[in-house]
Amino acid sequence: MTEKKSSEKESKFAWSNLRADMLSSIVVFIVALPLCMGIAIASGVSPAQGIITGVVGGIVVGFLSGCPLQVSGPAAGLAVVIVELIKEHGIEKLGVIILLAGILQILFGLCRLATWFRAVPPAVIHGMLSGIGVLIFAAQFHVMVDDSPKGSGLNNLLSIPTAVIKGLDWNAAASGQTTHHLAALLGIITIILLTLWQRFAKGRIKVLPGSLIAIVIATGCAYFLHLPVRYVNIPPDLFGSLRLLPIGPGTGLSSILTWEIFFDALAVAFIAAAETLLTCSALDKMPKHSSVPTNYDRELVAQGVGNTICGAFGALPMTGVMVRSGVNVGAGARSRMSTILHGLWILLLVAFFPKWLEFIPTSALAALLVFTGYKMVDIRAVKLMGKYGRSEVAIYLITVVLIVSVDLLTGVLAGIAFSIAKLLYIFGHLDIKVTKGQGKRVDLNLHGAATFLALPKLAGTMESVPIDCELHIHLDGVAYVDHAVLDLLISWDRQHRQHGGTLVIDWGKLGEAFHERRLAARPDESREFRPAR
Repeated sequence: MTEKKSSEKESKFAWSNLRADMLSSIVVFIVALPLCMGIAIASGVSPAQGIITGVVGGIVVGFLSGCPLQVSGPAAGLAVVIVELIKEHGIEKLGVIILLAGILQILFGLCRLATWFRAVPPAVIHGMLSGIGVLIFAAQFHVMVDDSPKGSGLNNLLSIPTAVIKGLDWNAAASGQTTHHLAALLGIITIILLTLWQRFAKGRIKVLPGSLIAIVIATGCAYFLHLPVRYVNIPPDLFGSLRLLPIGPGTGLSSILTWEIFFDALAVAFIAAAETLLTCSALDKMPKHSSVPTNYDRELVAQGVGNTICGAFGALPMTGVMVRSGVNVGAGARSRMSTILHGLWILLLVAFFPKWLEFIPTSALAALLVFTGYKMVDIRAVKLMGKYGRSEVAIYLITVVLIVSVDLLTGVLAGIAFSIAKLLYIFGHLDIKVTKGQGKRVDLNLHGAATFLALPKLAGTMESVPIDCELHIHLDGVAYVDHAVLDLLISWDRQHRQHGGTLVIDWGKLGEAFHERRLAARPDESREFRPAR
C-alpha cells in the first residue's frame, strides 16, 4: 500500500510539473517570438534568422543547459555587435564568426573557465548593458518611424530629433509624401501599452506578457485600418532559405579564417558568455520552483553548441536572456521542459503558419526594442554603485560613453582596464605619517596597503629618519602587507641596529610573522628583537 501511494504521489508530481512547464512555455513563446524577429531586424538581418536562433536556443540549448530555467535566444546585447560585423566583413562571413565563437565557448566550458567570465567587475557589466541599451534605443527609434538607422551609435543618437520631426510631420503626410507619421503612431501606441501593462496589470492577468498585448493591438490597428507601413517579411519556405556553411577541404574556408576574424569571434564569445553567466547569476537569486543548482561550465558548453549550430546555418548568435528567463521563472516553470517546449512552439508556428507573422508592422517591433533599450539603462544600479564610491560610477560612465561613441569592445576593454587601474591604485596607495616622540623615538603610522607598489615611498621615508632612532611602525590602519615590505623591514632593522637603531612593529600578528622571518634569516640575532604586543 505504501509503495502504491508513493507511486501515485510521484505521478501527480510529474503531471503537476509537466502542466506547469506547458503553461510557462506558452507564455515564454509569446514573449520570445516578437523579440526574435525584432532583434533580427535590429541586427540588420532577416527575421527568419532570429527565429531559427530562438528554435535552437529552446530545443538544443534547453536540452543541454546547465541552468535549467534559463531561456536562450537572440540577444539585444549582441545586435549592435552584429551590425558592426556585417558592416566590416559582410553577411557571408558572419556565419563563420558565430561558428568560431561557438567553438571557443565550448572550449571555455570544457576548460572550466566560466568562473573567470563571472569575474568581470559589476560596473563594467552594468556599463555594457546600459551602453547597449542606449545604442538599441537610438537605432530602433529611427526604425520605429519607418526610417533607417544612421550608421554609428553616436549618429543615431544625435539624429533622434530628426526622427521625431519626421514622425510629427503631418503636413508631408497630408500631401501623401510620407507615411512616417503612421509608423510613429503605431510605435507610440506599442510603448504606451507596454508601459501601462507593466504598471497596472495585477493578479493572474499579469501572467500574460505586455509585449504580446502591445504587438497584437498594434498589429490589429495596422491590419483593420490597412495602414501603408512596413511589415515583417518572412521567406515562404523558412527552412529552404537556410544555407549551410561550406565546411571541408576545398571550400575556401581556410582563407576566411584570418586573425581579424578570430579576434571578432573571441569578442562575440566573450560578450555572449558574460551576458549568459550574468543571467544565470541573476536567476540563482530569484525565488523559483526548481532547486537544481546551476552548472556554469555546462551552460557555457551548451551555449557554444547552440552558437556553433546557428553559425553553421547562418542564423544569429545567442545568449541566455534575462527578459525571457525571468518570464519563465515568473510563469511557474519547474524544469528545462518549459524552455524546450517554447522552442518547439516557435518551430511549429513558423512551419505551419508563417504568413501570420507578416501581419506584424515593423514599427511595433522596433518600439518593443526601444522600450527594451530604455529598460536596459538601469538607474537604480548606478545609484547602488555610488554607495561603493565615485570611482565605480566613473568606470560605469566611461564604459557607456566609449560603447556609444566608439564601439562595444573598446568600451568593455576600457572599463576592465580602468577597474584594474583602480585595483592597482588601492593596492599601491599607502599614506605615511611621521611623528617624532620623546628622545630618539620616531613613529610611522601607515594607512592603506603596504605592497611592493608602495615600496619606494616607504623605503624613502624610513631612510630619512635618524640612523640611531627607535623606530615604531604602526600597522593597525594597513589592510595588507606583502613579502616585499617585510623584506624591507628586515633589511632596515639589520642595517640600523649596528648604529644603535631599533625597530618595533606595533601590530601583534605582523610582529610575529616578522620575527619568524628574521629568525630564519639571522638566528643568532633573534633575542635582540621584540615585536610590540
